[in-house]
Amino acid sequence: MDQTWLDLPASRVDEAARLLLGRHLTAGGVTVRLTEVEAYSGLGEDPASHAHRGMTSRNAVMFGPAGHLYVYQIYGMYLCANIVCGEEGRAAAVLLRAGEVIEGLPSARERRPAARKDTDLAAGPAKLMQVLALDRTANGSSVIDGTGPLLVSGDAADQSLITAGPRVGVTSAFDIAWRFWIAGDPTVSAYRRHVPRRRPAGGS
Repeated sequence: MDQTWLDLPASRVDEAARLLLGRHLTAGGVTVRLTEVEAYSGLGEDPASHAHRGMTSRNAVMFGPAGHLYVYQIYGMYLCANIVCGEEGRAAAVLLRAGEVIEGLPSARERRPAARKDTDLAAGPAKLMQVLALDRTANGSSVIDGTGPLLVSGDAADQSLITAGPRVGVTSAFDIAWRFWIAGDPTVSAYRRHVPRRRPAGGS
């Protein structure tokens, strides 16, 4: 398996994100072909990153070695996973946004009964986690040596097929084109541009 994404420095996390597309994610008896990701840097240079203010107990995994999972909760109920990239001590990670289930469809359908089509099974970061049966215990685990619940395998997608655009669901630096996806793939999640809230007239 080509693992060039593992050798890239944190300053090139966007390149690592592109090189993760097309690879296979296997966990819980299901394999997903990764079709959409987002890159996040840290240490002040990317205000949308969980690590931009420095290390905390929550984001410590992002400062560790490449090839480990950073798992966190959003909206108090959904889990998302990032693969840590770059050199140890400088935070960078790639959010796993969407994919195509290529093995273990019966298990994937059982875990996502609300999905109307197979292309919807892992069309979003929380949906991807559900399909792969990953939870908080995966935080900090390796995705490359077989010791963790998730294993990344296979080769990158044809780079000429990859499209870039603004990230989704962030309130800062949301127009940076660090969301990457395989053009035309039906499993890519729907894009919704961030709209800043306006304070009512006369408010403080």
